[in-house]
Amino acid sequence: MSSTGKTLGQAIDEVIAALEPFDDAARQTIVRAACEHLGVVEPATAQPITSPPPAAPSAASERPPPREPVPKAITDIRSLRTEKRPTTDVEMACIVAYYLDTLAPTDERKQSISKADVDKYFKQAGHRLPKRSDQLLVNAKAAGYFDSAGRGKYKLNPVGHNLVVHTLPRPGSAS
Repeated sequence: MSSTGKTLGQAIDEVIAALEPFDDAARQTIVRAACEHLGVVEPATAQPITSPPPAAPSAASERPPPREPVPKAITDIRSLRTEKRPTTDVEMACIVAYYLDTLAPTDERKQSISKADVDKYFKQAGHRLPKRSDQLLVNAKAAGYFDSAGRGKYKLNPVGHNLVVHTLPRPGSAS
């Protein structure tokens, strides 16, 4: 028994009862936030536990290394757009910048994007073109997703990177 008089099983039952009214996406958000708040490393998978937990880690490796997103075999901007399901032109501009910086074929890679890149890669992705591509990049910078990289050029910053890698697709966005 703990100092509160509850058993581990009772505490688990209370947590389960508290999470039951929520959908899966909300449950994941709640558990992730609670783990972060308590300093607990969350499980590596979102699958139900079906086997006994692994042996306790040695003193040298008490905390596992941070999880990196597992890269999927994205070969073109259209596939990335389909996977990430952007709902705004700003989100799509971030996807283009991420694609060009990280996933594009080596001869196409670049660290900054311009109006011409927005026009070219929005078309390739099958995303509707914005009325003014240059203003879209200004707006994306003002929203905090890009840093200026010279006249008419913008570089995806950590906020934009995190949007693409960790936030998109948003729960409930259309397929």
